[in-house]
Amino acid sequence: MAGNAHLRCAVHRRGPASPAAGAVVVHGRDQSPEWMFEHLLDRLPELPLAYVVPEADGQSWYPGRFMEPSEANEPWLSWTMERISRLVDALALPPERVALVGFSQGACSVLQYASDHPTRWGAIVGLTGGLVGPPGTSWDGPSLERTPVFLGTSDADEWVPLPRVQETAEAFRRRGAEVELAVYQGMGHEICEAEVAATARLLAVMATATVAPD
Repeated sequence: MAGNAHLRCAVHRRGPASPAAGAVVVHGRDQSPEWMFEHLLDRLPELPLAYVVPEADGQSWYPGRFMEPSEANEPWLSWTMERISRLVDALALPPERVALVGFSQGACSVLQYASDHPTRWGAIVGLTGGLVGPPGTSWDGPSLERTPVFLGTSDADEWVPLPRVQETAEAFRRRGAEVELAVYQGMGHEICEAEVAATARLLAVMATATVAPD
């Protein structure tokens, strides 16, 4: 997409150059790849997969709130989808060996990307995030083919209302995903230890799964 400012930004990587599995990890608003390493990836056990962590232009993937009309966040929202898509393609792995992971604005981004690109993903992890769009938006579509999904959130987050996260869980369940929703009482806008453990569990299962021959 012409003019995509996110494509000019750095991508941070960790792990093998030719991985058997990989994860695209997306930071939140006013954050950075370094924040995601400190608050999530450095807290995970060592796993046999590559992490690809893009940086957003201006540290924001789109300017408005994720529950505003989508056109209010264009063209940045489309730029974000293209950034994620290019990183997924660059991993050159089957989708069942690719995880999509994000926090806050990054969680909204990867959840929306998965909704728009339905397949059997290795894992989807949305930490304090939900599907993008105003109230009344429909996210119906083709099956996600039993993709494992973990959604973790606070019961009182000022940026991400719990009802939208619950709506997201139901939308993915209707489309055949296997969804675990965890709601943490009084948690701030952060990543808690239980969410780190849940992320580690899904990534470990994906990274060590046996791929059936064609």
